[in-house]
Amino acid sequence: MATAWLKLSIALTCALLLSSACHGLQVGYYKKTCPRVEAIVRDEVKRFVYKNAGIGAGLIRMFFHDCFVQGCDGSVLLDPTPANPQPEKLSPPNFPSLRGFEVIDAAKDAVEKACPGVVSCADIVAFAGRDAAYFLTRMTMKINMPAGRLDGRISNSTEALDNLPPPFFNLDQLIASFAAKGLTAEDMVVLSGAHSIGVSHCSSFVSDRLDVPSDINTGFANVLRRQCPASPSPANDPTVNQDVVTPNALDNKYYKNVLAHKVLFTSDAALLATSATTQMVRDSANIPGQWEAKFNKAMVKMGAIEVKTGNQGEIRRNCRVVNH
Repeated sequence: MATAWLKLSIALTCALLLSSACHGLQVGYYKKTCPRVEAIVRDEVKRFVYKNAGIGAGLIRMFFHDCFVQGCDGSVLLDPTPANPQPEKLSPPNFPSLRGFEVIDAAKDAVEKACPGVVSCADIVAFAGRDAAYFLTRMTMKINMPAGRLDGRISNSTEALDNLPPPFFNLDQLIASFAAKGLTAEDMVVLSGAHSIGVSHCSSFVSDRLDVPSDINTGFANVLRRQCPASPSPANDPTVNQDVVTPNALDNKYYKNVLAHKVLFTSDAALLATSATTQMVRDSANIPGQWEAKFNKAMVKMGAIEVKTGNQGEIRRNCRVVNH
């Protein structure tokens, strides 16, 4: 009876916490099979991020976009094929805005030279997202990212549209979207802080933030109107910095921008829709170190979404194609 209760307790804890340990993931997973893998990936991320901080933003976003569709399984990396002409990476939330694929390719090539057939592309995406956060915080955010994910074989453009929260979502929709992946409202507010880095296409916010009445700061809106065409199109859709204060740093300035109504997306402004989420924003903006600590934990929690094990997945030889 005691054993049965213990198993039930563990199952409930796993369900509530989305603990990485419950999915067979562990820190140092490759310690014996590929001991240098994390250093190899970090070196490649560093090489690219130091040339262009925006690539680091892309790698954090790639980790999020991978985990929210089919789980953290590297499915966002798969290229189109005659049998599957519309994979996730060609879905509107990812194409043409998702960046960093060349970093994953370079890291995978280097890892394969050291340890052929051992490390999954899904784990490389998780390590790369972790390392991007490390470099974009001036090497202060040190995330212990568990590993042991397998690569998926399914990648579908429609599933990306169905699972990734768009920038026009309101608070209730955002909370529901994250809850569907086992993440809380606080996780959602914390992970939104990734909008402290990177750029956005004008088409992601002009129609619902500048063309209609909104709470956006008037001066900020006027700056955006000078940067963006009135009607963005695929041929004319420039990008603007998500955080104009510290555009190349992953920091808590995003939350100060939310409070000042100087954010791009409806989904950013939505964080002030309730007193509870507003307090989370205030705390993240004003309590030194709090957001960074919570973001660290939320990245690990997100990395355990719908992890594939056993015959559900494989270790791809090339991150862009399934094994044959």
